[in-house]
Amino acid sequence: MTTQTANNKVKNQVGFTLWFTGMSGAGKSTITNILEKKFKELGLKNEILDGDVVRTHLSKGLGFSKEDRDANIRRIGYVASLLSRNGVITITAAISPYLNIRQEVREMHENFVEVYAKCPLEVLESRDVKGLYKKARAGEIKQFTGISDPYEEPTNPEIIVETNKETPDESTNKIITWLKENGYIEI
Repeated sequence: MTTQTANNKVKNQVGFTLWFTGMSGAGKSTITNILEKKFKELGLKNEILDGDVVRTHLSKGLGFSKEDRDANIRRIGYVASLLSRNGVITITAAISPYLNIRQEVREMHENFVEVYAKCPLEVLESRDVKGLYKKARAGEIKQFTGISDPYEEPTNPEIIVETNKETPDESTNKIITWLKENGYIEI
């Protein structure tokens, strides 16, 4: 598939899914938004499937039980696979806390790149922009990932961004470098 860039150069574009996983507040959405902008500047077609946004449209009515979380991630994975197999760079930003469902989603894709937004719990709790960790610790939020529900760290992600040690721009550049070096994008 080809894409016309702003300066009328045609580039080959391979569809793939960048699957971000990590706990709440780890920087998934921040980095995906920067990536989206950089990809557009490069003339690359891309879409973001943000977990919070998908829950309000595609997964409305689902709760936070393991079954509902798995259903939500399967839906995101299915849509991502459709987009990526049609030449779109698909960026997902969802906690996706369970190893087995992430593996199931990986198997739906021809080109799948798992990005682990890694950040220690104590840093996430100190950031707590939305006050979610505080509410979870107080028992106001049930089944909160990392507090009252598990987060299963990836065992072999293609890319790890350590958001407590890197700026969002540094993490973005790390991802773009990996994608270039592994033949996913040409720039």
